[in-house]
Amino acid sequence: MKPNEQHPPRWATRFLRWYCKSSLIEDLEGDLNEYFERNLKSKGARRARLIYVIDVFKFLRLYTLRKPEFINLLINWIMIGSYIKTSGRSIVRNKLFSAINIVGLAISMLVGLIMIGTLLDMYSYDKFHEKHDRIYRVISRYEYLGNKDDQFNATNSLRTAKSIKETFPGQEDVAILRRGLDGDFQVGDKIIPLKGFWSNEALFNVFSFKLLQGNPATALKDPFSVVLTEESIKKLFGNENALGKTIILNKDREYTITGITENVPKLSHIKFDVLASLSGREITEKDNANEMAWDNVWNAWVYVLLPDDANLASFQVNLNELSKKEDPSVKNTHIELALQPLDKIMIGESMNNQISSVMGSALLWIFGGLSFVVLLSACFNYTNLSIARSLKRSREVGIRKVIGAMKGHVIGQFVVEAIIISLLSLIAAFVLFLLIKPYFLTMHSDLQELLILDLKPILIGYFILFAIFVGVAAGFFPALFFARINAIQALKNTSTVRLFRKVNMRKALVVFQYCISIMLITGTLIIYKQYKHFLAFDLGYSTENILNIQLQGNKAELLKKELNELPEIKLISKSALITSVGSMYGTIMKNPNNPEDSAGVRFNYVDENYIPLHEHHLLAGHNFLPKSDSAKETEVIVNQQVLKRFNIADQDPAKAIGESVKIDRIELQIIGVMKDFQYGRANNASGEKVVLRYSNHEFDYLNVKILSSDLHATYAKINAIWREIDSVHPLEAKFYDDEIEQAFSGLSASIKLAGALAFLAICIASLGLLGMVVFTTETRIKEISIRKVMGASEGKLVYLLGKGFYILLTIAILIALPVTYLLFDKVFFPNLANHAPLSLVDGLIGVIAVIGIASIMIGSQTLKVARSNPAEVLKNE
Repeated sequence: MKPNEQHPPRWATRFLRWYCKSSLIEDLEGDLNEYFERNLKSKGARRARLIYVIDVFKFLRLYTLRKPEFINLLINWIMIGSYIKTSGRSIVRNKLFSAINIVGLAISMLVGLIMIGTLLDMYSYDKFHEKHDRIYRVISRYEYLGNKDDQFNATNSLRTAKSIKETFPGQEDVAILRRGLDGDFQVGDKIIPLKGFWSNEALFNVFSFKLLQGNPATALKDPFSVVLTEESIKKLFGNENALGKTIILNKDREYTITGITENVPKLSHIKFDVLASLSGREITEKDNANEMAWDNVWNAWVYVLLPDDANLASFQVNLNELSKKEDPSVKNTHIELALQPLDKIMIGESMNNQISSVMGSALLWIFGGLSFVVLLSACFNYTNLSIARSLKRSREVGIRKVIGAMKGHVIGQFVVEAIIISLLSLIAAFVLFLLIKPYFLTMHSDLQELLILDLKPILIGYFILFAIFVGVAAGFFPALFFARINAIQALKNTSTVRLFRKVNMRKALVVFQYCISIMLITGTLIIYKQYKHFLAFDLGYSTENILNIQLQGNKAELLKKELNELPEIKLISKSALITSVGSMYGTIMKNPNNPEDSAGVRFNYVDENYIPLHEHHLLAGHNFLPKSDSAKETEVIVNQQVLKRFNIADQDPAKAIGESVKIDRIELQIIGVMKDFQYGRANNASGEKVVLRYSNHEFDYLNVKILSSDLHATYAKINAIWREIDSVHPLEAKFYDDEIEQAFSGLSASIKLAGALAFLAICIASLGLLGMVVFTTETRIKEISIRKVMGASEGKLVYLLGKGFYILLTIAILIALPVTYLLFDKVFFPNLANHAPLSLVDGLIGVIAVIGIASIMIGSQTLKVARSNPAEVLKNE
């Protein structure tokens, strides 16, 4: 509009639009504007505006007034109140079906509540750090001779950290944590074992660990300074003021306490009792060339603090350039570097050398998927039973439509009813959640370390939102079904309601539920069979009655001497690690036939008693002979795979004796060739290249062979000897078979979880089947009574009523078993080494269990109807 144009008063126009109905405003405003233009020409601008204002108020009448919003809101609340009242009556009137729906949803929602609690904990990790969204961990992947590791390492080299700190633009700070600080800290006569890391002074700038005493900027700056948690201080000093005092690490060196932090929050992926200045380690390890080696990517965690506007792509380019620059310093090696957001550590991809236990995205997806399937099954129950009762409720819907209810009102009615049932289920599920939570957390030690599942307000809020979502999801399809019912037909004759008359949808839902149940049960049984197979797997050596004792820094010979006094002890050996339980040492071995060729081998440091104690089979050569502590390493025993990989002596064990090989740049002579054995866990690939190396000082374990009819009593004697030697550390000793079982504790926890989900799924499916059987028998009771009068036997009637359900079960079995077998055979087993073969028995047990439970549900109701008195049923006909 041009500046000199005349127009009606804007406030009057806005007032008109505010009070006038939307259906009238366009015409009315147009007419008033026309009158204004006419009056403008004939009567002038001032009088035209006055007349316009008068007309606006003149049309302020009842028929033009817009309905106030609060009235719409009031009507909606009245309708919701009506929905709730009607839903309550329906739930009370149909007690059995309501109970089935509530129990089924409660069972499935229990799984959902645990999943929500788990997700909330996982996504809450490290959020207490103020700069958590700007912190990234630098991860690495090791590649040697073109062979790249399958996974990234969470760790990196100190050289990488130093280069990023000193040369990279676009970073605010770099925090470094280096493993190896675990040890005994002493104050006076008090010795306490603590765990922690070497760290640089940037730690408290990057992370928000709160210092109660000390200066965050300098607490970890000076060499041989330490920061301890409140709990650690209390253990060492009680209630004394400890700042500035000294403590001794491993009876070797004094450290000054320069800071005290709050105890590390539970939801932190970095957990420690003590932190020591990395500058002190730089002094003690200045002659160790490996400490700052480019390829030493196993011991340090590097965290970078980036600015808000950081260019991650540019930073990644710099990391790639750093690799290109440093790779030539280590022959045939490439180190790939990448960034990982701090917020993604607990829920990201699996990695080697994690600083602590993590959940991982794969496990969350599997658990989430199974939870969704169980919840979907319960929603199907609700849908199935609601549609099954359509003939009974169609007249109710017809009446509502005749008196003016629209489709939206009908949908609202049934969705509200589903939400009410879901909220009632939530109450039951919440009680179950409180009861199950302690058992769930103790299923595996990692769960207890990772999760809290505390009842915070936000968690309760998520539970309620989850229940509402489940109610909407379960009730939406039945609501659409009822909304499509024709009111005239429903009131005239309910049998004319044709939607889903052939009940194909209901049959499909029953089949789906039992497919899921059979797959879960069969899958659990198959996994359990694999678990037992791995525990009983032939490792290639003996583990019977061998007790592995952690030395924990104590002298092996002293403890060995004391234990040899016990008559129950047959033999004692020493080793650096325990094989077949997941621990591994690796190094590089040169090909004696081709100095340019080398490959990674697994190894273990052992003494002369190790091979006879574990009954390893020597194919050629001889065992190690005892040597003095000062003797240099000159000999090695290899397995068949080493001969095969390097083609030593044409792979002939006898001819290989005396051949020289180079391991860790040390020339060693092969004195024995042993039969291949399982170095890694039983589910790891067989055929590892393994060497046994002789040492008198690289030991962490004593391997004790016990001959006793009372192992517990012998263990008690060993514990008493340990306490005399070491009063600080409790005895850490496990029988070999128990260690192997513990190595598969994750698989054991998975079996428990899968078994619980399978049990819940079959319970939900059976409840749904019970509801369907009850409904079917109720609707066919007159037919059954007439057949009984005509002479049909109880057996025939039971068969007639149950036949359709058994056909559905058979279809579910024919679908579920092949799918389950294909999943394991084509998807899971190709990536699982040394697995047991599939057998028909695995599937039959699950099928028998499902058919047995279903038969109870079907038989109990059909037999009840078949035995009913036909005279009572037909007396009014």
